[in-house]
Parts: sequence; structure tokens; C-alpha cells
Amino acid sequence: MAGPPVFLSSLLNRYNPSIEQSTPFVTLTFAQSLDAKIAGKGGKQLILSGKESMVMTHWMRTMHDGILIGIGTALNDDPQLNTRHLPPKDPDPSVNDHNNSYNLPRPMILDTKLRLNPHCKLLKNYAAGAGRRPWLICAEPSQTSERTEWLTRRNTLEKAGARMVVLETGHDTEGYLPISLVLQTVYKLGIRSVMVEGGAQVIRSFFSQQNDTLPTRSLVDTAIITIAPIFVGEDGVSYNVETGPFTTFKYASTEIFGQDSVVGLIAA
Repeated sequence: MAGPPVFLSSLLNRYNPSIEQSTPFVTLTFAQSLDAKIAGKGGKQLILSGKESMVMTHWMRTMHDGILIGIGTALNDDPQLNTRHLPPKDPDPSVNDHNNSYNLPRPMILDTKLRLNPHCKLLKNYAAGAGRRPWLICAEPSQTSERTEWLTRRNTLEKAGARMVVLETGHDTEGYLPISLVLQTVYKLGIRSVMVEGGAQVIRSFFSQQNDTLPTRSLVDTAIITIAPIFVGEDGVSYNVETGPFTTFKYASTEIFGQDSVVGLIAA
């Protein structure tokens, strides 16, 4: 059985940051149950990954410049998006800052209406010097009536430490941001590889939206899916993917971590 770094390198070592392109390499990863559920009723967080596959996920984080989630995941899970489950690099037990010894990806949240809690763990960790500054990817509201509240939220979150990444376009009628533009924007800010961790709507967007810069290619370069040996039931939340015409993948490999099966797919 390959360890997490070997397994992940076999899927991700083709990511070459020196290659000039207009968007980052994208790894879409999530954990699901046997009945394809990724969250509980109403989006409630489910701990689907076992310890071993969770460690694998944290290794994966060290291999990317940025880590992207949606605002639903940020509100429901209050994640830290760090590498705290990895073993300390320094064997001296008095050294307790091993998180900073690993490459920490930039936390990025798709948050059109700036709903992030200013007291969330991501901002608390940044303020305490234990995490990187989160970026909130958003767009100014198209309705004048919404602008005052949006600016107030922006001011509050900036004071809490967040950086605003305001797209040069509005969101669609359902409030979703154009993923291709999101990727182009963060690439210009130095992000060469992105690990996308969900939730359900973000997964759907990456699978279904068109790649504006390479229309015949998927927005996703690699999909790494952890399958936990449990059933959640009909109340659970599924990602219900409707893939676009160019969202096709070929099987790469499967590895067992603890009780979980982890499947790697590469864009065809």
C-alpha cells in the first residue's frame, strides 16, 4: 500500500507551476458515503473520512497553493483548512508550531454576499498568527438597495482580517459566481494550483460550468474522491452532478486508507 505522499504525487506531479497558462491546476476532492451523500440534513457536517484518509487530505493540502470552499461549507463546518493532522516535522516535543513547517494553502471562500462569520476559525487563526489570511471571492451587488449592507459586511470582514477579491462581473440570477473567472482572477494573484473541497454547490459548479479559456476542457484537472463505507440515507445532501459536455475523466488509481477507498480520476 502506498502512503499518502506517494499516492498523491502519482496524481498531481504533472502540475508544473512554471507552465504559463491563464488558470491554476484544479484538484476537486471530497468525501462521500456509499449512497453518494456528502453532508447531513440541511447541509449539516458529517465526519465521513476516517483518520487515515483525513491525514491523506491534509497531505494533499500541502501540495497546493490555494484551497477553495463555498460559503455554505464555511458556515456549516467552520473549517480551519490547515495541516494540523500531519506529524510534526521537528521531533522535539517542545516545538509546537509544526503547522507552519508545511506549505499551507491560501484559504479562499466563494462568498458572493459576504456572509462569512467574522469570528470564524479561519480569521481567528490568522489573527493569532496560526494561519494564512483568508481571501473572500465576491462580486459587488447589482442592486443599489443591497449595496449599503454589502459594504457594511465588507468593512466588518476586512477589519477581522479578510482580504476581498472582488470579481469584475456580477453573479448570476441565483447568486453563483462564474468559476472560470474565479480561476483566472486567483491565477493573476499568484495561485498556480487549487484544491477544491466543496460543498455540494461548488462541486456542481466545477463539474457543470464551462471553461471559458479552454472550452473543450473541464475546469477540473484531477478528482480525488474518498468513499466511506457507510450509508447516510435520503435526508443526506448529494452533489447531484450534471456534467458538461467536456467533463470527462479517466480512471487513474485507487488506494485504501484505513476503512476508506480513495479513487483518483484525471481529466481526459
